Amino acid sequence: MTILSTILFAILLLAGFGYFTLNVKKLIRNIKLGKDVDRSDNASARWNNMAMIALGQSKMVKRPVAGFLHIIVYVGFVVINLELLEIIIDGLFGTHRVFSFMGGFYDVLIGSFEILALLVLVAVVVFWTRRNIIKLLRFANPDLAGAPKKDANTILYFEIVLMSLFLLMNAADFHLQNVPGGFGHYKAAGSFPVSQLIAPLFDGVNNHIVFMLERTFWWMHITGILIFLNYLYFSKHLHILLAFPNTFYADLNPKGQFDNLESVTKEVKLMMDPNADPFAAQPVDENAVPSKFGASDVHDLNWVQLLNAYTCTECGRCTSSCPANQTGKKLSPRKIMMATRDRLEEVGRNIDANKGVFVPDNKSLLNDYITTEELWACTSCNACVEECPVSISPLSIIMDMRRYLVMEQSAAPQSLNAMMSNIENNGAPWQYNQMDRLNWKDEN
Repeated sequence: MTILSTILFAILLLAGFGYFTLNVKKLIRNIKLGKDVDRSDNASARWNNMAMIALGQSKMVKRPVAGFLHIIVYVGFVVINLELLEIIIDGLFGTHRVFSFMGGFYDVLIGSFEILALLVLVAVVVFWTRRNIIKLLRFANPDLAGAPKKDANTILYFEIVLMSLFLLMNAADFHLQNVPGGFGHYKAAGSFPVSQLIAPLFDGVNNHIVFMLERTFWWMHITGILIFLNYLYFSKHLHILLAFPNTFYADLNPKGQFDNLESVTKEVKLMMDPNADPFAAQPVDENAVPSKFGASDVHDLNWVQLLNAYTCTECGRCTSSCPANQTGKKLSPRKIMMATRDRLEEVGRNIDANKGVFVPDNKSLLNDYITTEELWACTSCNACVEECPVSISPLSIIMDMRRYLVMEQSAAPQSLNAMMSNIENNGAPWQYNQMDRLNWKDEN
């Protein structure tokens, strides 16, 4: 490579990784808009969750076909991009296949990369077919209409192009390595079980043209990787990075165990303590903002819930297992997560536009993005939480928003209001006087 090429390559790297770093900072800032919650307990269980679920894909394989294909893409994409290190070194120092000194191990490595690249191509084509030809129900859901569907296909096209460029680059390299008498710095290095089948395409082509093609594929491959890296922030594929912290910080409590509001707990304890003086003077902070019961917007959710929203893969396993959705209700747990992420992104843009300060925009997650009909359709069965392959909890967001409706707006459905009135007046959900509770025993 010439000095000019090296300089251009360095600029490309700085631009690619620099823009990615800016977006990561923005991502962290948005997540930190959520309320604080302590998830530092039981570190061993958390590390185990991350190892088994995020790294080991243990929940993906519950659906064997999709799980197996996803593992191929996941392993292939991660392993193949280890070659990125060699590409960066070659680009910055003008070398070519700098790790080829490893001899036989390098041959095994490149050969493995090629086989994985082919498997990734096959898996991606199957994924594309499932989405666009077969149109599996969970991918044909209205949740994914428009931009989400386009995003999913864009990712698949990206992977097809990147894997194809990788194999074409190697095929041209293999051809030049085998030019009689040698060609430039292209010396025998690596094993090419797949690209050697493509190399005959270059037979009869001028070697200098093949060289230009190899360099073109090389530049397109590294440029494509950097573009894809920066596309992650705007895509559901962000779960490639966030699945690991998301599984680590997931709620370890038994499913179905809900937290209690500290302020409400204190009030109840005060009411039940016969020695407490309810009129005792309490220190008052005049500048304190009154705490809100539940959540009406993303600021009211905790940071783990916002991390959940960014981690959502939009796979639809949650929605396909939701009994409310299966019976025709409007609720879709996937849509709950997508709406939360969309609102969070809107708030982030608001902050960017107003120099780091959020200016009220007369919008909220509740009503503008998620309707009360969706919230009250939930049966709180935890099926969505159980099915999620990366430990996301749509239910926690639903319950916090329900809590707001009940405790802040008194906007529960009539049947629920009647039950709560009965509990308040009769000490039970039923409309019976406490004195009449045992009347059933006299009926016989």
